[in-house]
Amino acid sequence: MGRPRSFKIEDALESALMVFWEKGYEGASLPDLTAAMDINRPSLYSAFGNKEGLFLKVLDHYRETSASYLVEALKLPTAREAFEALLKGAIALQAGGQNPVGCLFVQGALACTEESISVKKELSLRRIAGEIAIRERFEKAVDDGDLPADEDPAALARFTATLLHGLAVQAVNGDSVADLERVADLALRSFPKVKRSKSKKAPQDEKLPSKKT
Repeated sequence: MGRPRSFKIEDALESALMVFWEKGYEGASLPDLTAAMDINRPSLYSAFGNKEGLFLKVLDHYRETSASYLVEALKLPTAREAFEALLKGAIALQAGGQNPVGCLFVQGALACTEESISVKKELSLRRIAGEIAIRERFEKAVDDGDLPADEDPAALARFTATLLHGLAVQAVNGDSVADLERVADLALRSFPKVKRSKSKKAPQDEKLPSKKT
């Protein structure tokens, strides 16, 4: 029988996340990973299969922990609140100084060799899934009257996803939280607004008929 694993999976995934986030999939070597996770190579293989298997588990962990703001933002009452929370959440995560800069889903494997093409495709699928979730939230907003009836949810979701990916790139380029928040403020100004019909009010000088005595 093999020796039982003497490490906590969640702790190991968090440590591996920091390595992949900082160095990308190909830049993170097995010695980097095992050192950060404080395990040996056989234990890594036993728990995760191989480096790619570990990376896929890390992506799930990232989505459920560091990037959980994405799911929470889409639960907010209005589309505008959701849009703002997505932008502000991305900025805090990617440039707030508590984590490596940028987004693991964006920078994890932008450039890779043929041996790692499956990882690149996996990240692309996850980005697409995120955009679909945003589109579905905006579709609901149109149905609820929270967005204009003629608004294109797919185009608005693509706009949002492009902003989120761009913020990640700019964070890597060294933009500060203040720099990125100015971008978010500009984007918020362009977010579509619903034109509410004003209720009719009685003229101020209109008098009620006098009662007969």
